[in-house]
Amino acid sequence: MTNTRRVSRVAELIKREVSQMILFDIKDDRVGAGMVSVTAVDVAGDLQHTKIFVSIYGSDEVRAETMEGLKSVTGYVRSELGKRVRLRRTPTVIFVEDKSFDRATSVLSLINQLSLKRGESEDLAPSELDSDSTAQSDEGEVLPKTENSQV
Repeated sequence: MTNTRRVSRVAELIKREVSQMILFDIKDDRVGAGMVSVTAVDVAGDLQHTKIFVSIYGSDEVRAETMEGLKSVTGYVRSELGKRVRLRRTPTVIFVEDKSFDRATSVLSLINQLSLKRGESEDLAPSELDSDSTAQSDEGEVLPKTENSQV
């Protein structure tokens, strides 16, 4: 039976230590090519395997180069984790690129495009509105009145 509280505490500790290693200890130039941040750590219930999700800012070439650099230093990261984190067995380390920020940005841009298209199609010229259903804003714009609008 796994203790989820312990697993989450170990994950947070590993996240903090790996972030410190990336900032100060790893000397591989490929890792420093892009801005790298540890976004999440997934630790298996038996504490034997660890996936470290990293977000890399930069072009596609920089991302690929940084991931190669991180994969090459997994042995060093594992040995340093063994020294810094007191566990019976040091978990194996796998670095995974976290692309959730890119997906979120693309979804937000799609939503913005849809809202702009809807706004263009729903815009009515002020002359088409009758005076009973309009109000003026502080800037002098003609606004349609709704049931709950207060001008």
